Amino acid sequence: MATMLDVSIRAGVSKATVSRVLNGT
Repeated sequence: MATMLDVSIRAGVSKATVSRVLNGT
């Protein structure tokens, strides 16, 4: 399971964006 940091790095987006997506979906 990837962490938010890992996901953000892999996706090339900010942690805030990842957090928003995870919390908003």
